[in-house]
Amino acid sequence: MYKNGERLEASFFQNEDVVGLAKTLLGKVLVTQFGTEISAGIIVETEAYRAPDDKACHAYNNRRTKRTETMFKRGGHAYVYLCYGIHHLFNIVTGPKNTAHAVLIRGIEPLFNEQLMLQRRNFKKLTTQLSAGPGVLTKALGISTSQDGIDMCHSESPIWIEDIGQNIPQKQIICSPRVGVAYAKECAEWPWRFRIQNNKWCSKAR
Repeated sequence: MYKNGERLEASFFQNEDVVGLAKTLLGKVLVTQFGTEISAGIIVETEAYRAPDDKACHAYNNRRTKRTETMFKRGGHAYVYLCYGIHHLFNIVTGPKNTAHAVLIRGIEPLFNEQLMLQRRNFKKLTTQLSAGPGVLTKALGISTSQDGIDMCHSESPIWIEDIGQNIPQKQIICSPRVGVAYAKECAEWPWRFRIQNNKWCSKAR
């Protein structure tokens, strides 16, 4: 049976420092429950995106489109979008309403119901390819764009974040440039990708 930690409330996600929050989310647990099926993983890798000045952010210059409108909700909502037409990428909206900051979850370490995660990925054995990467962790946890815009702080949300008392020291956090944002010019070099040092469930280093 899944042992609950402390479910994070909306106030946690209101922090306007999206970079700091992206680091704080390391060691927290991402949980999904669809029907009776529960699965969970420890967040081991994140990336921060900040409107309006971050050219890598979908809401750069406070751009509002059908896709980015979710980012303007208050912190604690899920922002899930399709990448390359196949990968469902999961982000957590942060900051007050209309701030449009978000944290991309790039890797999780399986914590609960690995068997279900393996079935979703059509894997026969546990390997880092199961959930080390933003496009595969969503498959492992059953997350898709159908959950875009949901309030993860609502008691009936199928997705939420828990605190299990694991705080990652700054010295154990690797900071590096984000992945796949070369188009963002000088912003592409900002060290806003965060990984837990020596954790094998992080996506491949670049």
